[in-house]
Amino acid sequence: MPASLSSSLRLGCAVAALVAAGLALSGCAGVSETIAPAFADPARYELYDCKQLEGERKTLAARTAELQKLMDKAETGTGGAVVSELAYRNDYVAVRGMAQLADDAWRRNRCRETPPDAKPAAAAPQRPDIKPAPKR
Repeated sequence: MPASLSSSLRLGCAVAALVAAGLALSGCAGVSETIAPAFADPARYELYDCKQLEGERKTLAARTAELQKLMDKAETGTGGAVVSELAYRNDYVAVRGMAQLADDAWRRNRCRETPPDAKPAAAAPQRPDIKPAPKR
């Protein structure tokens, strides 16, 4: 067997193995969504008040979106499913678990979103400066 054929065969096998591993790992995604809270401390948000929870939930939502974009971008490349799973999936699952626990605490505390201010508070009207009359 010529050397070029042998190396082509090895390369083909390596690519097939990467694709198979990516498919196998992407099948784990559904399972990881259900065990996400297992990767977070259940007591982490017990002492948070609603204002702290609101900020934490926004931060976690932004981080989840960021990780999802990174995973989607990684999956577009060669062997991307494997890269996506290996590089980002654990962080994604951990952040989702923390977000779920923060949401649970939010509901338990009966928190409500802070409404965005429609207008800043109007400043009190100011009196015009009255200068004393010059002395004569």
